[in-house]
Amino acid sequence: MRSTHAERGAFAPVIAIGGPTASGKSALALRLARELGGVVVNADAMQVYREMRVLSARPDAADEAAAPHRLYGVLPASRRGSVGWWREAALAEIAAARAAGGVPIVVGGSGLYLKLLQEGIAPVPPVPEALRLDLRRQREAEGDAALHARLAALDPVSAARLPAADWRRVLRALEVVLATGRSLASFQAEAPSPPVACRSILLLPPRARLVEAIDRRCAAMLEAGAIDEARAVLAAAPDPGLPARRAVGVGEIARHLAGEIGLDEALGLFRQATRQYAKRQVTWFRHQAQGGLVLGEQYSESLVPAIFRFIRETG
Repeated sequence: MRSTHAERGAFAPVIAIGGPTASGKSALALRLARELGGVVVNADAMQVYREMRVLSARPDAADEAAAPHRLYGVLPASRRGSVGWWREAALAEIAAARAAGGVPIVVGGSGLYLKLLQEGIAPVPPVPEALRLDLRRQREAEGDAALHARLAALDPVSAARLPAADWRRVLRALEVVLATGRSLASFQAEAPSPPVACRSILLLPPRARLVEAIDRRCAAMLEAGAIDEARAVLAAAPDPGLPARRAVGVGEIARHLAGEIGLDEALGLFRQATRQYAKRQVTWFRHQAQGGLVLGEQYSESLVPAIFRFIRETG
């Protein structure tokens, strides 16, 4: 039975749901939203892109109609989303949900997003897109070692901490020092933005169950239009450095569209890449999760009583 408005008033903190892909996070978020009069706020870095409903396993239209869903499909693939942009947008949606008497339910597999929502984030100014593009062109022309050497000249502390092979983090540190004249570490040493209190629920299914679910999901994605979505992403985001281009499945399907591999091989690589991604997610959540309710299963209705006990007992 759905809670009354007065009962929902007890749920002031945000409910945060994390876990690897195919663990049932979205289904759990929808169940809670319908029961509590909640608003589901996306915390998945790829589900923000409008061209990738299928490839990012975004909730379908029926689920989005069953309860309010926010920050899904809000950016074109040509835009560069970031954790800083997402956090500001999520805070606005959380505030709007509370103002309307709803329960904010933040859900996603991007562990860093959930972590920085709860712990705050360093106040790093935005970096001009033109600078990002220039640095990526330099990397393509000169390689990782040259980029690392440039960072060492400007920010030796960050360069000593980051190997040249970790080129994304090298790029980030170089972007910041070039845009601001200050090192990334100097911003990170400042007081972070205010943390958000959350009641965290983590789904960590057994590996074998997760692999089975992933294999089924990848095959279903191809049937549901993943190839057309990958084609749309490639057209909308020609820069291979854009986040949408790094979505699992896009590269594998791109090879098929280019005639390099057959569809069966593309599906096999898609499954393999998704399993590897899920493994990284599990490792992140196991090492980063602090407190909250950890469930060693995929979401099912049998877990609902324990989940609601946790929500109410921590109120």
